[in-house]
Amino acid sequence: MGTFHRLVANTLLAGMTNNLIWFALTFWAYLETRSVIASSVISGGYMLLLATSGLFFGTFVDRHRRRVSMLVSSTASLIAYLAAGLTYLVTPAEHLRDLTRPQFWVFVALVLAGAIAGNLRAIALTTTVTVLVPEDRHGQANGLVGATNGVSFALTSVFSGLAIGLLGMGWSIVITVTLTAVALIDLLTITWTEPAPTPDAGPTSSFDLRGALRAVREVPGLLTILYFSTFNNLLGGVLMALADPYGLSLVSVEAWGIILAFTSTGFIVGGLLVARRGLGSRPVRALMLANVAMWTVTVLFPLRSSVVMLTVGFLAYMLLVPIAEAAEQTVIQRVVPLETQGRVFGFAQSLETAASPISTFLVGPITQVWVIPFMTTGAGVSAIGSWFGTGADRAMALMLIIAGLIGLVVTVLAMRSRAYANLSDRYAHSAPTPIDAPRDLAPGGGT
Repeated sequence: MGTFHRLVANTLLAGMTNNLIWFALTFWAYLETRSVIASSVISGGYMLLLATSGLFFGTFVDRHRRRVSMLVSSTASLIAYLAAGLTYLVTPAEHLRDLTRPQFWVFVALVLAGAIAGNLRAIALTTTVTVLVPEDRHGQANGLVGATNGVSFALTSVFSGLAIGLLGMGWSIVITVTLTAVALIDLLTITWTEPAPTPDAGPTSSFDLRGALRAVREVPGLLTILYFSTFNNLLGGVLMALADPYGLSLVSVEAWGIILAFTSTGFIVGGLLVARRGLGSRPVRALMLANVAMWTVTVLFPLRSSVVMLTVGFLAYMLLVPIAEAAEQTVIQRVVPLETQGRVFGFAQSLETAASPISTFLVGPITQVWVIPFMTTGAGVSAIGSWFGTGADRAMALMLIIAGLIGLVVTVLAMRSRAYANLSDRYAHSAPTPIDAPRDLAPGGGT
């Protein structure tokens, strides 16, 4: 556990660094170009790369020792950030802020590449739980990882703005390169023993979708549960798209920033709760109950235009997210063999990450073109306006409530499905993932 805690601390440093430069890049690009298109392309590109890299990185993790994967991740990030810094240094400032110049997009691509490379480390750490942590403490370990992700998000969302505002992009890159190098050097001092990767039979591919699907289908009910999580992320895109406009319709931008900073602590608290108390003996049930609670919250907090209800609702929702994530990770770590966990986690990440942007892009136009007119001058005013309220903010609230009701119904149906029963039974009757099997065990330096 001491080694695992060192890895978590090291990953926290690396994750904070990657998030710092990613947020800083987004802020800098808009401030320098005043182009919403540039910000949208950068954000969309990041999400697209995050979704498409998951299975590739998962395949890499399965075919190399976890320590090697983490070292490759940090090294790739460091190289990308050094190249970005060199590009920033040699490019004239007027060219670097010009969207029509290739130097701008080269710089953006290098920073994105460094941030995305950190995703390899995240997948490797999730599978390392199986190697280093006793099976009965997987839930706590996953909760600790979730708490560190919350800390990383909360701190970097503040520090990146301060870095760009007070120091500028150049010094932000210097800080990023320095911290990435520190994380890499520290990682070199952390060693542990783990099973050698099992060679794949037949032809191999660096993007092993077939192997990932085969591993998922070998566990009855797992694919359906992953589809369920993907559908939940699709509905979660409604909250992503409308959270800021809804919040800003109720409070000033300054107050909204304070509310977001406060409610983001829910990620930390939720992760620490799991780290301390675990998930119990039925993590599949815990996953479903967490989703029931999340969708119930989504239905309740928009019922009235209340800042208090909004704040409490957001805090509760964010507190529940790490519980659901830890439950899903704990199930996969138990029912999927270690040899294929990287591909399964990568496949799940790619599948689930790709869902949110789809609904996010759709919900905005639908709300603007149809729902807001419906609740301002249309039939919604006479139908429910007398008790629900009217106007743009109530239109957004209506969309959130509809998404919450759909999510709640789907979750309840999923809990009554055969897939849920099969996966629960498989987890209950699966032996802990064997990490002491008589395979080639060696210090984590080779491949």
